[in-house]
Amino acid sequence: MAKKVDVIVIGGGHNGLVTAGYLQRAGRQTVVLEARSQVGGACITEEVFPGYQVSTTSYVCSLLRPKIIKDLELEKYGLVFLPRDPSSFSVFDDDRYLMFWKDQKKTQEQIAKFSKKDAESFPKYEALLEQLSEFVEPILMMTPPDPLSNSPANLMNLAKLGWKARGLGENVYEKLRILSQSASDFLDRWFESDQLKSTLATDGIIGAFASPQTPGTAYVLLHHVMGETFGQKGVWAYVKGGMGMITQAMAKSFESHGGEVRLSSPVVKVLMKNGKAVGVALQSGEEIYAQKVISSADPKRTFLNFFDRDELDREFLSRVESIRYRSATFKMNLALSGVPNWKALPNVNGQPGPQHRGTMHISPSMEYIENAYRDAKAGKASQKPILECTMASVVDPSLTPPGKHLMSIFTQYAPYDLKQGDWKTEREAYADRCIGLLEQYAPGFKDLVIDRHLLSPKDLESEYFLTGGNIFHGEMSLDQLFFMRPLPECARYKTPVKNLYLCGSGTHPGGGVMGASGHNAAREILKEF
Repeated sequence: MAKKVDVIVIGGGHNGLVTAGYLQRAGRQTVVLEARSQVGGACITEEVFPGYQVSTTSYVCSLLRPKIIKDLELEKYGLVFLPRDPSSFSVFDDDRYLMFWKDQKKTQEQIAKFSKKDAESFPKYEALLEQLSEFVEPILMMTPPDPLSNSPANLMNLAKLGWKARGLGENVYEKLRILSQSASDFLDRWFESDQLKSTLATDGIIGAFASPQTPGTAYVLLHHVMGETFGQKGVWAYVKGGMGMITQAMAKSFESHGGEVRLSSPVVKVLMKNGKAVGVALQSGEEIYAQKVISSADPKRTFLNFFDRDELDREFLSRVESIRYRSATFKMNLALSGVPNWKALPNVNGQPGPQHRGTMHISPSMEYIENAYRDAKAGKASQKPILECTMASVVDPSLTPPGKHLMSIFTQYAPYDLKQGDWKTEREAYADRCIGLLEQYAPGFKDLVIDRHLLSPKDLESEYFLTGGNIFHGEMSLDQLFFMRPLPECARYKTPVKNLYLCGSGTHPGGGVMGASGHNAAREILKEF
């Protein structure tokens, strides 16, 4: 006899687990079906090198909503944040460096090395970002309104948006215009120092196939400076035990309330009856039935992989196929015998220093970033990539054997489709270039590398089910946000297929280890019950 439950959640990534957690706590018997042998999706800790606990994909946390942490009692189930101070360390070709501290005055002193004017402007810049964050953050947890609907609830949501906008004070339209600007235009209005701008600009292009000059990247920048840890806005943290401890805590919370997680259980088909989703078929041949089916997979994978084409409207399928998933992300994880010795700030007695605690940037100028993007636009992996390096093991020694370290490197630009060759042949050469670049700024780095784990865009797709290698489940461009994410007919988590819902990062508000998509979807699904 086929198994029957109230709810099936396809995929055990963080959003799927958040949705499942809320539904199970509301008394809806829920099962999570995860294709891999471990929950977590792209928020996971894996032992890819013996004795090393590696955050293989996502690597730092800030965006995870405090409400979710509290509601699902994640700290009770093992979630511990570890501070990063300083938050970043950028090196430049003249062997100078720029360090961002939690203490704003210390950061201003660093900026003043490059521009006293910029140091004076920086507090005002941060105050504006905080004001914009206060406007945007509540929107993250709302279901996008339908601008064409006259329903009372919809009109109320639109009115709330207008009221929030009034809270921005003077020059409301000018402030909101920032959300559509390029990161480059936005930063040019505030600063003159190329070193400062190139450091800040990385938040506007991370995970995107875009340069700082691309319109809309100012919003991506804002998206990455939102959030909080330790009750402080915009503060990013490591997670004790690696990023997978977030999703492990979510799974434990879910299971403690009677939920079921099934690993190594890939779904191959959403079962339909009379135009409604009624369950799923697993690769094993087993069928499970439910009142509601929820997919945390990205929209393209959901509709193109789990349905026969004749089961869905042809025009709708065409729009699904038009969702853009361009990516230029290449992730590297390195096992190291020590910490890099930066020329800009050498080690003392070979020991880790403040320069190793936060994100170490190699993106020395705006022109450097633009050149790296031009390579990708021409279908080539960047000859001189942008590198964002973190070493959580400096703050959390439990991740590695004694005296050893891990380096997580998020690199750009590495286009999914290469005009010449493919990632099977290019992967190692690209990794060599990245390590060679680190060697230039930290002589002796090559000798520190014990082992390496490489994830090209193709690997991110095949191993972690990220279509196109896109870490956000779809580009976060202006035409793929809010009530247009992923498509207007799916923007409120319901889909044109009755009883089928989406809860992944392909829905509003988008990517990052945030959980808001999963939270919002659960709220809407409970209304349907």
